[in-house]
Amino acid sequence: MNTLNFALFYFINAVACHHDHSRSKNMYDKLSNQIIGKINKAKNEYTSCYTKNGTCFYPNILNDLEPFKNGITREMITGAADKGTRYMIYNHDVYREAKCMFPARCEGIEYFLSKIQLNTPDVEFILNTRDWPQIIKHYGDPKPVFSFSKTDDYADIMYPAWSFWSGGPAIKLHPSGLGRWDSLRKSILKQAEQWPWKNKINKGFFRGSRTSEQRDPLILLSRNQPELVDAAYTKNQAWKSDKDTLFAPPADEISLEDHCQYKYLFNFRGVAASFRFKHLFLCKSLVFHVGEDWKEFFYQFMKPWYHYVPINPNASEKDIKNILVFFKEHDDLAKEIAEQGYRFIRTHLRMKDITWYWETLLQEYAKLLKYKPKLDNELNLINR
Repeated sequence: MNTLNFALFYFINAVACHHDHSRSKNMYDKLSNQIIGKINKAKNEYTSCYTKNGTCFYPNILNDLEPFKNGITREMITGAADKGTRYMIYNHDVYREAKCMFPARCEGIEYFLSKIQLNTPDVEFILNTRDWPQIIKHYGDPKPVFSFSKTDDYADIMYPAWSFWSGGPAIKLHPSGLGRWDSLRKSILKQAEQWPWKNKINKGFFRGSRTSEQRDPLILLSRNQPELVDAAYTKNQAWKSDKDTLFAPPADEISLEDHCQYKYLFNFRGVAASFRFKHLFLCKSLVFHVGEDWKEFFYQFMKPWYHYVPINPNASEKDIKNILVFFKEHDDLAKEIAEQGYRFIRTHLRMKDITWYWETLLQEYAKLLKYKPKLDNELNLINR
């Protein structure tokens, strides 16, 4: 190549590179402006959750009971019997039918029922302990079934999950189940104090099993850019080979307390809503929450871009990288959102708030019964 052609070749490539760089910069600037705009909009729209007498979550109870405003009959309860376990509070004692698909989950529920039984009128209800909700909207008349999690496609009545006490996911670090929200709150908060924001590892973090392919882009990003994120799949009960962990050996599980070392924590739904969601906020780390469909009773009171960063469930590896880079470059915004999420969970999701929700839910539900529950021999007294 002669000197003139070489110079022309160099010039054309330099112009092309400059154009590509300018285009990338413009695209990133556009994304940055969009994110900042969403954060500012969330700040302007957010109204603090009102907490007097527990009324912060009261609207959710009324909303879930709205389909049954004309009353709940004995026939409706009978028609829903195959959707869960039948419970009754009668004369301030707790009763349950003999069957319980997941005994540890029933134990977690019965802990809270024992706390409220003296303040609860006679009431009968069907409680689903499966991961999946049961009552699809617009598919016949709704049936009164209690479930811990749902999407807007379901008419189940949400209750605080059993895992606030027992029956949470059993993993190597918690072989008898996660459970005991009060204990974990204390241990995670203690660990968070050991990792103030300025000392946290400046990268994203995730450990969990491959229950959904939506998690794959984050895992691949970690493999390609480990300086940006540390994410890996662990082994679950369905694991058969490295294929089930995206063609890599399964990683060790990491305690929730040790998550607090990292600035950015990723949360994905499992089969339904994710039990780890509430725990991550206590680290005072920025939570990236993937997907908005699945929810528990308190989700609607947390605002995306104010308490956490929402991530599209179909986000690509590049999408995740871009938003991580943005917050690494806007550390003040990351810290602000992390603190707001932390304050909400610490202030509004205490054990007494869970007990209040159970009590208020059953009191409001009892008002809708169009019959007086009668005790029968199919139910056993639950002693605690």
